[in-house]
Amino acid sequence: MSDPAPHLLIVDDDERIRELLRKFLMRHGFLVSAARDAAHARRVLAGLEFDLIVMDVMMPGEDGVSLTRDLRATLATPILLLTAKGETSDRIAGLEAGADDYLAKPFEPRELLLRINAILRRMPEPEPDAVLPKILNLGAARYDIERSELLRGEELIRLTATETQLMRIFTDNLRQPVSRAKLVEDLGRDKGQAQERAVDVQITRLRRKIETDPKQPRYLQTVRGEGYMLSPD
Repeated sequence: MSDPAPHLLIVDDDERIRELLRKFLMRHGFLVSAARDAAHARRVLAGLEFDLIVMDVMMPGEDGVSLTRDLRATLATPILLLTAKGETSDRIAGLEAGADDYLAKPFEPRELLLRINAILRRMPEPEPDAVLPKILNLGAARYDIERSELLRGEELIRLTATETQLMRIFTDNLRQPVSRAKLVEDLGRDKGQAQERAVDVQITRLRRKIETDPKQPRYLQTVRGEGYMLSPD
């Protein structure tokens, strides 16, 4: 039996764009639902689970960045933001709010498809064989490598798809520096300084979930001139 098609949620106040994206993504094998604004999206999300959310930033009422930030408190579903703003600062704001990626308008539908598939590939696959879990102790937190789960005490700390992929990369390279360029490559992003800056934002977000004091990281360390390194207890 084949795996079910990924279910996407499109959130955009422009009906024409919603319909174009819906038809295009359905032709490429996705299940697609749509919402016209943030309030509508909340109602849809209350009743359905999705594999990925594609969301416009500029919407009447609550904008996409604000909605992303609020959803991240309870939801780990990957989010790709569509923005008409090309400035790096605006894109960084979206990443800091919890988005996994962004795409500036206007864009080619093919590029959107490539980015969606890249994000979905980062999602953890279930392990077919049950084995004893491997745990990394990170002070008050611990990371279960087999389950791709971060816990603080008994509390499960939600990780985004990008954060999960970062932990995979670091656990494969424990106590070894990983360069920013290597992280950009392994995350499936285009090369360049802007993308390296985006990785820095993702590291900052991950540190907030791992470290007792994110401003003085003990476990997810910066190695000057070499990159970042995960060093558990």
